[in-house]
Amino acid sequence: MNQVMSFSVCFFQDTGLHYDRYLREVVEYLEKDPHFKEKLKNADMDDIKGGKLAGELDFVQHNLRTKLDELKRDEMNRLRMLIKAKHDIKDGHMVDHQALLKQFQHLNHGNPDTFEVEDLDRLIKSATHDLENYDKDHHDNFKKYEVRKEHERRERLKSMSEADRIREEQHYEEMRKKHADHPKVNHPGSEDQLKEVWHEKDGMDPADFNPKTFFKLHDTNGDEFLDENELEALFTSELEKVYNPGNEEDDMMEMEEERLRMREHVMNEVDTNKDRLVSMSEFMAATQKEEFHEKSEWETLEQKPLYTEEELRQFEEHLANEANQINSKSVELEKQRQELERRQEELNAKKLGLKQAMEEMEKAKVQDLHGESKGKCGQMRPNV
Repeated sequence: MNQVMSFSVCFFQDTGLHYDRYLREVVEYLEKDPHFKEKLKNADMDDIKGGKLAGELDFVQHNLRTKLDELKRDEMNRLRMLIKAKHDIKDGHMVDHQALLKQFQHLNHGNPDTFEVEDLDRLIKSATHDLENYDKDHHDNFKKYEVRKEHERRERLKSMSEADRIREEQHYEEMRKKHADHPKVNHPGSEDQLKEVWHEKDGMDPADFNPKTFFKLHDTNGDEFLDENELEALFTSELEKVYNPGNEEDDMMEMEEERLRMREHVMNEVDTNKDRLVSMSEFMAATQKEEFHEKSEWETLEQKPLYTEEELRQFEEHLANEANQINSKSVELEKQRQELERRQEELNAKKLGLKQAMEEMEKAKVQDLHGESKGKCGQMRPNV
C-alpha cells in the first residue's frame, strides 16, 4: 500500500468523532491537489501526525482552499445547530432529537430517546474545543505563510543580477504602495459599516437605517441569531475595497486573514455570552454603545508589521536545520547504498567463484571417468 493510500485509509476509518465526515472530506479534497499529493507521497506517518504537512496547505490550489473553507463553515453550521437546540430546550420548545441523532449517532448511549441540555453541553464543548483554536491556528499559519513568502522573495533576489534585483525591488515597492492605496475601510460592526451594507447590498436608504430590520435581513437562515458565517458576509464590501483577485498586488490569503480578524473583533465586542452566536438582544445592545457611532477607520494588515526580522531569522534558521538534517540523511543513505553495492559485489564474486569451482569439479570428474574408462579398455585387450 503506498503512502497516499495508507494516509487515506487512516482517515477514512470511522473515528467516532462528530466531525469524522468533515475529516474524510478534507482528506479527499487535499488529495486532489497535485502539489499536496506529491508531498504526501514523500511523507511518513510521523510527519503526518506531527503536523509537518500543515505548511503545505499554503500552496494548495486556491479553489481547493475555498472548498476546504466551505467544509469548515459547514462544520460550524453543525455547531450552530447544537447551540440553537440548547436554547430551544431551555426555552421549553420541542427539539427533533432524531434529526440530531442522525448527525451525532455515536452519542446514542444512556439516553437514546431524548437530548437534554447536559447532552448538548457535552457536544458543544467537544465541538468548540477545536473551533476555539481554529482562529489561533489560522493566525499562526498565516504568519508562517507571510514569513515563508518574504523568505522566498529574498532568496530570489539573491540569485538575480544587480540590475534585475534593482528592478524587482522597485516593482515590489510599487505593488506595496498600490495595495495600500484604497478607500477608507470602516470599523467592522460600526454604524458606518452597517449603513454601507444597508445601502449598497440591501438597496435601502441610509436615512432609514433600522438595526432590528438589518438584523433580520442578514439572519439568512432565520434562526434569530447571526452566526460567524453571517457576520463574515457583512464584511465583504469592506474587503472588496482592499482586495481584488485580479490584481497582482492583492493576496487573497491576506483577505481571508482580514475577514477573520474583523469577525473576531465584532464577536469580542458583541457576543457577550461567548456562545459564538450574536442574538438580537446582543446586537441591539451593541448599537446603543458610544463606540457604535464612532467614525474610526479599520487598520488593515499592510498598516502594521505581520512579523519581525527575528521571526524571519528563526524561520530561516529552522529551514537551514531541516536542510542539514536532509543532507545528513542523504549522506547516510549514500553510505548505505555504497555498502549494499560492495556487499552485492562480494556476493557476486563468491557466486562466480563457487560456479567456477563447481565447473572445475565437474571437469575433474569427467577426466577421472575418462581415465578409468581407458584403464578398463587396456585390461580387456587379449594377449597375442
